[in-house]
Amino acid sequence: MFNHVMLAGRLTKDPELRFTSAGTAVVHITLAVSRSFKSASGEKEADFVNCTLWRKTAENTALYCQKGSIVGVSGRIQTRSYEKADGVKVYVTEVMADTVRFMDQKPREPLAE
Repeated sequence: MFNHVMLAGRLTKDPELRFTSAGTAVVHITLAVSRSFKSASGEKEADFVNCTLWRKTAENTALYCQKGSIVGVSGRIQTRSYEKADGVKVYVTEVMADTVRFMDQKPREPLAE
């Protein structure tokens, strides 16, 4: 079996670095990926793909990227489901990123600590 995805697009918001209870860094991003064709009205459309980044990849992305940054993501598609408090089952499909490549001309300077 083969499960590999490669995407390039723009971040829809600034990445927010979080940590699990075990102290592992994680970032959830949404990547706006342009479609290769225009709609019937002549407008360019995009798909919004949810991605999860872990450990050093998450830390570096939060440090060097911001809303609008162009990134390339390589990873695998993963599905999961959960039940909301009202009993409705929710299905989620996301990309679990292995690598993220910063594709902007000039990378953003890291935030001063």
